[in-house]
Amino acid sequence: MENYRLTAPCHFGLEAVCKREIYDLGYEITKVEDGRVTFEADAEGICRANVFLRTAERVLLEIGRFRAVTFDELFEGIKALPWENYIPEDGKFWVTKATSIKSKLFSPSDIQSIVKKAIVEKLKQKYHVDWFSESGAAYPIRIFLMKDEVTVTLDTTGESLHRRGYRTMTSKAPITETLAAALIMLTPWHRDRILVDPFCGSGTFPIEAAMMAANIAPGLNREFLSEQWTNLISKRVWYDVIEEANEMVNTDMKVDIQGYDIDGEIVKAARENAKRAGVDHLIHFQQRELSQMHHPKKYGFIISNPPYGERLEEKEALPELYRQIGETYRGLDSWSMFLITSYEQAQQHIGRKADKNRKIYNGMLKTYFYQFLGPKPPRRKSSEEIH
Repeated sequence: MENYRLTAPCHFGLEAVCKREIYDLGYEITKVEDGRVTFEADAEGICRANVFLRTAERVLLEIGRFRAVTFDELFEGIKALPWENYIPEDGKFWVTKATSIKSKLFSPSDIQSIVKKAIVEKLKQKYHVDWFSESGAAYPIRIFLMKDEVTVTLDTTGESLHRRGYRTMTSKAPITETLAAALIMLTPWHRDRILVDPFCGSGTFPIEAAMMAANIAPGLNREFLSEQWTNLISKRVWYDVIEEANEMVNTDMKVDIQGYDIDGEIVKAARENAKRAGVDHLIHFQQRELSQMHHPKKYGFIISNPPYGERLEEKEALPELYRQIGETYRGLDSWSMFLITSYEQAQQHIGRKADKNRKIYNGMLKTYFYQFLGPKPPRRKSSEEIH
């Protein structure tokens, strides 16, 4: 199988988590940039990356890279690429996105227009036609300019990977599935430890944790655009990867994952979302106020996305809310707490400085991932040590 250069865009500040996932799939990383991890893989790797990566936003297939500071250079650079190796004669192609950072060429609409014209010219020469029906599979193109270097890619994913397919109802400030998964992976949580989200909203943290615990691949129950690319990836490869993912699933186990929210309707929606994800039997959802949260067991985890107070009237309630978060946390024996929030005074009102604090961009919003670490549980003795 031919090897391709693939890029997985991810959240700024979480490249290391995405990188680890790609390594775990067995692929070689060639470059890590802000919000992007590039790696080498074959056609099967395109399928496996789409199906198994929890923290990537999409999987892009790189067609080429070159330097361009004028539109003429952009046109010629695009035209020189081997488009006929990727887009068949009936392929539907368009430039879905052009991003330019610190580059001479900066108008997305002009870049999109010139790229499309250059591809048409190249394919006209190769297929000896003057007109394309574009009635076949879709091949959306994404162009990225950074310091005048143009990276040209095909989007193999289609709808973003954060759309797992289970979340049809959301709360007013939901966290994306990919970000929730990445944040859980930044913690030492394991499926044999308790996990509680006291602000669970539509259930994203508990659902992503339950999917990890049950080994359910995030892309198992959705479709990908490149499934139609039979010129590059055979249907058999897709079947094999889906079969691999299905064989790994294990939903027959005991976990203690809980989600609470003050809003009964949103708790109902969270249950429905969990059902669609196939993990409703692994999560206990309940309408409950923060002040009612307590747990008799030690060494549990709070992982949550509490209100940020983006609206003025909510902002006034934040000091008391975060004071209550601190009080609740102090009432739990030997627990760890992980919170993502844009609220700058969070630590002050919680009453404790976080052991670690990571800056993460949630879309355009600068947030902090505060990590309050409890003691590690004692190591369990192996049967050899007991005897």
